[in-house]
Amino acid sequence: MSFAALPATAAWSHRDTRSGFEVVYFERLGDGGLRIDGCTTALDEDGTWFVEYSITVAADWHTRAARVTGRSLSGRREVVLESTGIGHWLVDGKPAQRLNGCLDVDLESSALTNALPIQRMDPPVGTRVATPAVYIRAGDLSVHRLEQQYQRTADANGHYRFEYLAPAFDFTSQLIYDEAGLVLEYPGIATRAG
Repeated sequence: MSFAALPATAAWSHRDTRSGFEVVYFERLGDGGLRIDGCTTALDEDGTWFVEYSITVAADWHTRAARVTGRSLSGRREVVLESTGIGHWLVDGKPAQRLNGCLDVDLESSALTNALPIQRMDPPVGTRVATPAVYIRAGDLSVHRLEQQYQRTADANGHYRFEYLAPAFDFTSQLIYDEAGLVLEYPGIATRAG
């Protein structure tokens, strides 16, 4: 897959499972990497929350670091993730071997983070790729390992399509991406707003 240049900013309207909005800004770094700053505010069955994040990815789209802060009725929280090499992590400065092999950060609060593994993959149609991720819950910022998979399906109308599977949640969804590799449609979760 050959992606177009990223826009300076993007936004999503969250729907169905929650009401809210997400806005992100992209900044190219001198070493070819990228800094992604974003914020999501939402209301779901657990109440209101907001999550702010700053994610740094290398030129090859492996996540190098993430700082995530949030607020909900249970209080304010922050978590800092640092990659100590491809697939090895520190969580708030402590080694987290349970996350070994994870290359991406996946924020429950974010539609943007579903673009991270797609940016470095180029599977033929029909191929399923395992992409375990460091998963951060929206309400309490707890950190988990999430086994997930993306299966490339046929492109349509100039858009890339992937079947997303997260067995731990018994969840499957057909994700549609734009020419820059950003989510356009995440059924039941979010729709690109800008």
